Amino acid sequence: MKYFFLSDGWTYGRVWSSEGLWNDATWRRKPHIQRLNLYFLEQNEQLWLYRVEDAILTVEVKPVAAEQIERAAGAIGQVVLKRLISGDQVLERLSAAETVCQVKNIQSVVF
Repeated sequence: MKYFFLSDGWTYGRVWSSEGLWNDATWRRKPHIQRLNLYFLEQNEQLWLYRVEDAILTVEVKPVAAEQIERAAGAIGQVVLKRLISGDQVLERLSAAETVCQVKNIQSVVF
């Protein structure tokens, strides 16, 4: 599995695999991307942990809300391509942050 963190007010868009841009018809399914019930706070911003399947190499992320789009356009543009990280890198990041876990279903966070 691979992971990435995504701020509230942002969503993912296009997905790339080793063959290029993800094609639902070729793969015969949508990519497996799941938001877990775990986030950490960084400068009063909630960064949620997402889990993706190994076939995914890169995920496009972009703001959803109009105010987020305006703020992103001034700082970094409207779209960012996100590098995925390993489970070890997730643990390193979480151990150095103020982390909150909301467990409604323990199976959703147990691997």
